[in-house]
Amino acid sequence: MMFHPSSIWLLLLLPLALLPYLRHRRRSRLAVRFSSLEAVAHSPRGRMVRLLPLLPAMRAAAIACIVIAIARPVIPNETARTLVEGVAIEMVVDRSDSMRALDFAKEGKQTNRLDALKEVGTRFVRGGDGFAGRPNDLIGVVCFAGKADSLVPLTLDHDVAIEALDQIDFPTQQGEMGTAIGDAVALGVDKLKDASDRANRDGKMRIKSRVLLLLTDGESNAGELSPADATALAKSTDIRIYAIGLGTKGFANVPVQTPFGTRMQRVPVSIDEKTLTEMATATGGRYFRATDADSLRDIYETIDKLEKSSIEETKQVRYRELAVDGFTVDLRVLPPFRLPSLLAIALILLAIDTIVTTTRLRTLA
Repeated sequence: MMFHPSSIWLLLLLPLALLPYLRHRRRSRLAVRFSSLEAVAHSPRGRMVRLLPLLPAMRAAAIACIVIAIARPVIPNETARTLVEGVAIEMVVDRSDSMRALDFAKEGKQTNRLDALKEVGTRFVRGGDGFAGRPNDLIGVVCFAGKADSLVPLTLDHDVAIEALDQIDFPTQQGEMGTAIGDAVALGVDKLKDASDRANRDGKMRIKSRVLLLLTDGESNAGELSPADATALAKSTDIRIYAIGLGTKGFANVPVQTPFGTRMQRVPVSIDEKTLTEMATATGGRYFRATDADSLRDIYETIDKLEKSSIEETKQVRYRELAVDGFTVDLRVLPPFRLPSLLAIALILLAIDTIVTTTRLRTLA
């Protein structure tokens, strides 16, 4: 408990609580002269008469409660309101057959580009191992090969997004082959625009920025939209594209199925870096080249720093006025018990005093 700073000075009136005692002492000096009181000296005293000394104490307590009440005893209750401005991130993941190339490493062993992308992407979203994670951001997943598919709409349920990312696999049918970069980016842009519009309209979350994270290892050779058309769409809706080209420079080992089993085949790495760079720079983003797991991790860390969520915290202090609100007393030696407000206590004491002094303890003066 504390007193409100604007009225604590009123506690200087507490000495007024002594007035009932001073008045009681003055009245006790008043006397009616008799030649002798011996006849009534040993007469019995009634129970109510024995309560007379309590009246000054009761009046003093009532005055003290009133003074303390107008000094505004309060219990401060500080509440914090946090406003999060998150980033909407659509991860557009290439799952084309060329992502099978084994030019990345995981724990000292060769791994394909898609698995390396999944591992670092999971840490980017969830956090850990040097990553802060994206707890305040909407995450969505689009994958593509010859066609683009939305796996998870933008969501704060990151476990669902990570699970979808982990389940992305290579195409198995001939009709799925190819790399439809334009269609995939356009689909990602559409999901970003729709989700951020709904979030800002509902007022539950404010979207600070919208980002499309394009991860691919090849050239656009399928789909209806060209990368240039998709870029124009992203630029018109104020969505930044961060493009990551995956793969070593030169040649990479790719597992190929043959009648004699799986064989490694050296194939040239062909990434359309010019187009990816143009897509990124036109929308205010950047293009990165990941040639191994370490560089891929560094790229994710860079993007993590470039696109930060902002958290604004405002604090409100609300006071619970004990003058008009009941309060709990904890004496430790007794179980906690609740008392009425200070003004209620003062009124109860004054009411008792008025009743007894006008009935059973009525006096002449």
